[in-house]
Amino acid sequence: MSPTSPTTSPLSPALAGHGHVTFLGAGPGDPGLLTLRAVEALAGADVLIAEPEVLEVVRGHARAGVSTPELTVVDEASTTAGVPVLRDAANLVMEAARGGRRVVRAVTGDPGLDGNAGAEMLACAAEGIPFEVVPGVATAVGVPAYAGVPLRDSQGTDVRFVDARTADERCWAEVGASDGTVVVSTSLDSVAAAAGELVAAGRKPDTPLTVTIAGTTTRQRTWNATLGTIAQVFKQGKVLPSPEGHRPVIAVVGERSAPAQRDQLSWFESKPLFGWRVLVPRTKEQAASLSDQLRSYGAVPHEVPTIAVEPPRTPQQMERAVKGLVTGRYEWIAFTSVNAVKAVREKFEEYGLDARAFAGIKVAAVGEQTAAALVDFGVKPDLVPSGEQSAAGLLEDWPPYDPVFDPIDRVFLPRADIATETLVAGLIELGWEVDDVTAYRTVRASPPPADTREAIKGGGFDAVLFTSSSTVRNLVGIAGKPHNVTVIACIGPATAKTAEEHGLRVDVLSPEPSVHKLAEALADFGLRRRESALEAGDPVTRPSERRPGARRRRTT
Repeated sequence: MSPTSPTTSPLSPALAGHGHVTFLGAGPGDPGLLTLRAVEALAGADVLIAEPEVLEVVRGHARAGVSTPELTVVDEASTTAGVPVLRDAANLVMEAARGGRRVVRAVTGDPGLDGNAGAEMLACAAEGIPFEVVPGVATAVGVPAYAGVPLRDSQGTDVRFVDARTADERCWAEVGASDGTVVVSTSLDSVAAAAGELVAAGRKPDTPLTVTIAGTTTRQRTWNATLGTIAQVFKQGKVLPSPEGHRPVIAVVGERSAPAQRDQLSWFESKPLFGWRVLVPRTKEQAASLSDQLRSYGAVPHEVPTIAVEPPRTPQQMERAVKGLVTGRYEWIAFTSVNAVKAVREKFEEYGLDARAFAGIKVAAVGEQTAAALVDFGVKPDLVPSGEQSAAGLLEDWPPYDPVFDPIDRVFLPRADIATETLVAGLIELGWEVDDVTAYRTVRASPPPADTREAIKGGGFDAVLFTSSSTVRNLVGIAGKPHNVTVIACIGPATAKTAEEHGLRVDVLSPEPSVHKLAEALADFGLRRRESALEAGDPVTRPSERRPGARRRRTT
């Protein structure tokens, strides 16, 4: 039995039928920075009230059907009626808690550093509504960590935190007189003013400064400068003026933010595909693990289904084959895709069967992903290719039919409506009889939204991953041909040939027919591209920033 968290005891007021509020820190923006306790609280929420900046970070951990009332601005009319002036969030929190609901109030960073959250806690206390606090990673601490800017060294440097919006003259004077690290929360267009305040208060103009926007997300960008040069750096880089100048930033002032150090410690922005928009043209189910891998390289995956999976037009053949599994007609069943596993599983559920129906039958999977889908179904495959993960690799390891050891000579091959002659012919050559059955059909998906089509044709994507010839044909068919600045990555020679036939330049070819190896190959390409730019003394840019007439895409 796992230990019980002190915040989730069986006697919790929320479980006793009374309203309860959890004030939860959602961190600076990276969903991976949510704490285990935060995820636990979100899963039990009846009502989720979140700042707009973190709603998407937390919503995915809430249960289906959770209420997410939208925050609005309260007008001053409430004061004329004698109602205490509270933010709309506080009113929503109190109303839901009075109704006996379990409320999660999510704020950016940490609740202890959010003044409004503190006021809402006092309102709960005044009405006797029980609440708890789940700390989060504070923005002023998490963002410098992702920017590669340590705030302290082994000498125990003093660290001061300043909110430029509320700092008064005395505050600036105190941090100006200090030689420690100063972490300033401000906006992009107010950085220069904050730097001026520090210089006026006694800091040297040549004191190093880093400014980070959209910290901990794949839109993060950091500038290196000094207190005296930051305004010029922004002007020369055309960072300002900008309509996005109001966006929040974290500025770190002091020796710990020295550019030479950050070059060595910038672990996040130096990821091989950092900020790359990568198009993943696959079915939604297939894209998930690939997108997770791309995110680990710093990319922003954009999933566009190019293939829709539908049942066969005539299901009788599939029905007979599944019944044959139960009656002992087959020695083997071979799965050549995740979709084939899904199709058989759905038939099993239709007939009230489960994984036990595979008892006594040998199971083969064409590759690791298909094998994983089988394991999820409760079936451990007997055969997975030891070499190439393909029909050819499967045949390399497939045993020939032996009438002495094999009581049955028949193989069930559930497949797509696209023929599998190679596998069928190879199995027959090994002495097996094959029931080649259409388990599902693949059809072209609907076109993606207009803005996605425009990004594909206009060079808005940095790379496209093609995992089969059909994904090439279908993507071009439903959305148009990718722009010539977009990096084209293909899973194998056949897919690359199809891409070239459609007028595309293939930049990356996977060393193995595996989607994960394909993602690795793209990451290697991005890393080499980055290293070449650094060696040449050029700025590191994304492929989409090279298209003719393209302005640098701001990450704000």
